[in-house]
Amino acid sequence: MNEPVKILLALGGVLLLGLATNTLGRLTPLPRVTLLLVFGFLIGPGALDLLPESFIEFFDLAAIIALTMVGFLLGGQFTAKSFRERGHEIFWISIIAVVVTAVLVFLALLPLNVGIPMALILGGIAPATAPAATVDVVHEVRAEGPFARTLLGVVAVDDAWGLILFGCCAAAASAMLGIDDGQHSPLASAAWEIGGAVLLGVALGLPTAYLTGHIESGEPTLTEALGVVFLCGGLAIWANVSFLIAPMVLGIVVVNLAKHHTRPFHAIENIEWPFMVVFFVLAGASLELGALNSIGAVAGVYIGARIVGRLAGGWAGCVLAGAEKPLRNWIGVAMMPQAGVALGMALVASSRIPEFRESLLPLVIGSTVFFELTGPVLTRYALHRVGEANAETFAPRD
Repeated sequence: MNEPVKILLALGGVLLLGLATNTLGRLTPLPRVTLLLVFGFLIGPGALDLLPESFIEFFDLAAIIALTMVGFLLGGQFTAKSFRERGHEIFWISIIAVVVTAVLVFLALLPLNVGIPMALILGGIAPATAPAATVDVVHEVRAEGPFARTLLGVVAVDDAWGLILFGCCAAAASAMLGIDDGQHSPLASAAWEIGGAVLLGVALGLPTAYLTGHIESGEPTLTEALGVVFLCGGLAIWANVSFLIAPMVLGIVVVNLAKHHTRPFHAIENIEWPFMVVFFVLAGASLELGALNSIGAVAGVYIGARIVGRLAGGWAGCVLAGAEKPLRNWIGVAMMPQAGVALGMALVASSRIPEFRESLLPLVIGSTVFFELTGPVLTRYALHRVGEANAETFAPRD
């Protein structure tokens, strides 16, 4: 059987698998994200090995496409009205959750004699979240209300705060170890990754807001929407800036300036799910569950401290913002998913501090597997508990 046939069969099977997860998601407490990850692992190299190697190689491209779309759709949540209604809460919850999580993980690891530089790196990685998984759970249960809107706003911006904090932690760790490779510092790299992404999003967003939506009155065509989003993702990678933040800024600019649009993100929403299916299945196929067996007590403390940090940071941010009780009680639970951003940070840190690679990568990979599988379940549970899950899915009993 030649490769094109294998790829087409795998693609068809994976997309049909996505349909099956919708049905299973209604009958079980597991969200479709977790189901897709599990199914991906089962048919991947770590288990049955049913996927052709050439198909698995599409993972990086699928991740870029999916996350670019997620960033664009998240940006669409930030209308001027939502800024007025939820901007204060989103700011405080996101920044306090990031800082509290990082500090708690750092302090919890110090007694284990991992060393201050390693504790700093892990503290900088811990606040990273998984916007794609969170967005999909919200869409799956058709959650509507202030909690869901605030949650989407928080996961849209907290990775930006996390990148800044990680840059500071990595710079401090490098300085303590006397590392100077003559390249840009981690802090400068983080500043460019975020600042450059903002500039790119604005530069593309301004003409897009005024030029799109005229072929079909009221909203952009699918070709326009995909063209702009893919162009943004490609330019972001070329410029070495965040391909999640750049399209998010693009979405913010378009949704606030394109007054002739009725629903500027409608076209993207219609085709997002097939790309997400491929992304999550391939993410599952790339999971290395064996990493969970080799990470030891340090990872257990890291995972426990991150959980406490998410809960305490979310609660403290809500208190400072004067948020209502349901948000205070459940926002931290809903922010548990963690995925590719954390792995990217770990790769950056291990390339700059090679002696950390052997211990850092297995720990972050193992903990990410844990949070990838359990985080979406907790997000879905939180949405049910606050009463904003509108789909006929499994509902937990009190």
